[in-house]
Amino acid sequence: MKISLTKPQLKVSTSQSRFRVLISGRRFGKTYLCITEMMKYATKPNQKIWYIAPTFKMAKEIVWANLKEMLNQFNWIEDINETTMTITIRKSNSTISLKGADNYDALRGSGLNFLILDEFADINKKAWYEVLRASVADTLGKVLFCGTPKGYGNWSYELYLKGKQDDEWDSYQYTTVEGGMVSAEEIEQAKQDIDIRTFRQEFEGTFENYAGSVYYNFHPVDNVVKKEIDWEKPLHIGMDFNVDPMSACVAQLEQDKVYFVDEVIIYGSNTDEMVQELRDRYGTKIPIFIYPDPASKQRKTSAGGRTDLSILQNAGFKVKVKNKHPAIRDRVNAVNSKLKDSTGVRHIFVSHSCKTLIKGLQRQIYKENTNIPDKEDGFDHMNDALGYMIDYLKPLTTQTRFSSPTRWTMK
Repeated sequence: MKISLTKPQLKVSTSQSRFRVLISGRRFGKTYLCITEMMKYATKPNQKIWYIAPTFKMAKEIVWANLKEMLNQFNWIEDINETTMTITIRKSNSTISLKGADNYDALRGSGLNFLILDEFADINKKAWYEVLRASVADTLGKVLFCGTPKGYGNWSYELYLKGKQDDEWDSYQYTTVEGGMVSAEEIEQAKQDIDIRTFRQEFEGTFENYAGSVYYNFHPVDNVVKKEIDWEKPLHIGMDFNVDPMSACVAQLEQDKVYFVDEVIIYGSNTDEMVQELRDRYGTKIPIFIYPDPASKQRKTSAGGRTDLSILQNAGFKVKVKNKHPAIRDRVNAVNSKLKDSTGVRHIFVSHSCKTLIKGLQRQIYKENTNIPDKEDGFDHMNDALGYMIDYLKPLTTQTRFSSPTRWTMK
């Protein structure tokens, strides 16, 4: 069996630079490239190879199954530890280990021959500068940074520029289309579904300016309407669990549009009191769907050892929640894409009576020189509630149809 790479992947793979930075659109084929790079170095004797994702769980979800499958196809596995996600390679005695950067201090002290930091824009830069840089110093180990960009204020842009200026470094930037995994037709369809800035970042792999408003596609005239509750239709409620305040935004759906028609804010409260408030306002005759913070599965803001999720379910609400917390970037992008997509069509509308939600969408900004929404001014609670609902009902990701990529054999 031969390993094959697309032309862009091959260009990155054959670079002789010690430090390589790959910035690309989604579905470019980064995971496949990472696996083939680890295999390339694993053929050398006694190599120590690490793959690091933002979290240990992400490392397992992104790479582990595919890595094992490819190594088995080549009959390379001598030993495997499922707990630590470490594989010893037959003949070379090299090891490949998967790690998470969520506890980067635990990564100290290892002399590495090859290191991959995947989705490194989501990794704290201290993990590299304070811990991992030293791990490749004595071995003169090589490093591959790869991921989608996250704005000029993120350290990924710093490293990308370094690859353009430093002789030991090299940088590459590719679009999703150039990866050869997704058809041009599907990319055009995605362009209709999301806003233009998100499209450029996620599919064209460009660095975008995140200064200013988080919800930059919200317009206080075009997204605000006169709308009241239709008591014949179900209510859809996004909810953020904060003891002070508990926040909920109430919406109704009309075809592909979402209309926010009411909001609930209770200070110094808990989930039981929020449930009572919802029942007092909306009764029990119409169905109520609630889209809470996924942390509600464990969080307890009421007495008695009950989780917020169980309280909502026991109250008779239809609770819709993802298995894991959506990435902040994905949640924000999903909302912006529905406030106004790349063709100028708006899918989210807010009743003029929802004053807190309107103020939050208008005023929440990014922390200076970061792509992290600022929570200091208190505009985040209602925005987060809206985001949990939109990310569940209308997530950013699309049902991507893959075309068969054209591949070039890696010699």
